[in-house]
Amino acid sequence: MSARPIFLIHPGAVEEAERATRWYRERSARAGKEFVEEVNYAIDRILAAPQRWPAGPYGTRKFLLHRFPYAVVYRELPSTIQVLAVAHGHRRPGYWKTRI
Repeated sequence: MSARPIFLIHPGAVEEAERATRWYRERSARAGKEFVEEVNYAIDRILAAPQRWPAGPYGTRKFLLHRFPYAVVYRELPSTIQVLAVAHGHRRPGYWKTRI
C-alpha cells in the first residue's frame, strides 16, 4: 500500500476558498456549509486518486465542483499534491498560473 501524498495548499487558494465561503454564507448558512463540504470532498478525492482528472497546462489538473461554479486546480509533484487555486469558473481564467 502506498503512503498518502503530502498535501500543500497555496495561500492564495486558501484565501479564495475563504472568500467564496463568506459570499455563500452571507446569502445562506446552508450554502456556505455545502460549499465547504464540497471543497473538502474534492480535496479528499484528489488525494485518493490525483491522476484521475485530465491533465491540463503546466502539469495541472482540475477537479470541477458539482454544485458550485468553482474548480480545485492542483498539480502532482513527487510525493506531494499542491493545490494552486480554488478558482471561479467564469472569472479571470488562468490567473493562478503565476503560482506555479
